[in-house]
Amino acid sequence: MMLEVRDLDACYGRAQILSGVALDVAPGEVVALLGRNGAGKSTTLKTILGLVPPTRGRIAFHGAGIAGLAPYRIARLGLGYVPEERRIFTDLSVRENLEVARRAPRDGLEPWTPARLFKLFPNLETLVDRPGGRMSGGEQQMLAVARTLMGNPKMLLLDEPSEGLAPLIVEQMEAAIAALKRDGLAVLLCEQNLHFARRLADRAVILEKGQVRYTGTMAALMADAAVRKTYLEL
Repeated sequence: MMLEVRDLDACYGRAQILSGVALDVAPGEVVALLGRNGAGKSTTLKTILGLVPPTRGRIAFHGAGIAGLAPYRIARLGLGYVPEERRIFTDLSVRENLEVARRAPRDGLEPWTPARLFKLFPNLETLVDRPGGRMSGGEQQMLAVARTLMGNPKMLLLDEPSEGLAPLIVEQMEAAIAALKRDGLAVLLCEQNLHFARRLADRAVILEKGQVRYTGTMAALMADAAVRKTYLEL
C-alpha cells in the first residue's frame, strides 16, 4: 500500500476528534473519505500530514512510519496536501506560485513542470501572469492543486476540491483528478459531494463522529441506499 493508517486517534485539546480510524490507499487508487460536515474528514488528512499530532496509532507511507514527523519532513517524502482553504500566495502570479513550489524530480516519476501542468489545467496558462488574489475560486483551486504537484508528490491528499465551485470548474477538476489517477498517482479524496466522488473513487471510507462506519468499494456504496441514508444524507 502507498498509505496505511491503523488505530488512529487525534485530539484538539481535551476533545477527541478521531477514534481508531483505519484506512489504506494503493498506488494509482482514489479512495474517497466521506461523511457529513464535522465527521472528522479534514482532521484525518491533517493528522496524516502531521499538522495535528496523533495521540495513538500507526501511519505508514511507502512502508515507513511517519506518525509524529514534522509536516515538512512528511511532504519531502512525497505526500502532497491541498487544503480546503487553498492557501495560495495571493500577491504572487500563477507562474511565481508554481516556481516557489518546485522540487527536485523523484526517481521513477515524470517531473511536473509548468508546461505539463498547463495541459492538465489549460485555464492557468491564460492566467500565468495574474496574481493569485485576482483569480476566481475555481481558478485558485486549480492553482492550489498545480502548486502541490510541482513538488512531485507520490500521493495527494485533497480536501474538498469541489466545494463552492461552478459546475464547469467541477467538471474540469474531475477530469484533472482522473488524469492523475491514470498516471498512477494515489489520491485520498475528502469530499461531501458524493456525485463528484463516485465518478473518481475506487473505494470509500465513511466517517461519523471521528470513527469509521463503512469501508467498501464505491460501487457497493452506491448500491446500498441504507448506508448512504444513515451516514451521508442530511
